[in-house]
Amino acid sequence: MAIEVGNKLEGKVTGITHFGAFVLLPGGETGLVHISEIADSYVRDINEHLKVNDPVTVKVINLDNNKIGLSIRQAQDRPPVAARPPRRPHGGGGGGMNRQTFEDKMSRFMRDSEDRLQALRRSDSKRGGRGGRRG
Repeated sequence: MAIEVGNKLEGKVTGITHFGAFVLLPGGETGLVHISEIADSYVRDINEHLKVNDPVTVKVINLDNNKIGLSIRQAQDRPPVAARPPRRPHGGGGGGMNRQTFEDKMSRFMRDSEDRLQALRRSDSKRGGRGGRRG
């Protein structure tokens, strides 16, 4: 069988290093499973997941200059992910009338910002402004 990206193959672990595991594939070729492709969770020590001579199912994820990149985690069959319910817009309610366009949000933001700036200017002038001299 020719080795092509996307193929799932049965292999045997032949060596373990701190950065991954070497797997002997059918036909006598060897590929590398990088430590990040061993499990879905963080792998601190490969030896906690694999041992030499362990049979593994791998997926070919990369072919580059006679180097074969493999993945154990991508070779695992997973149930389809359930679709999330649609997100409700912020602000409660949940009705369709609550949606605002970007332009609506931007104009409201600009109005609010201008109101705040005017209030700051008014309070500043009542206190005598900034950097006033004291004597």
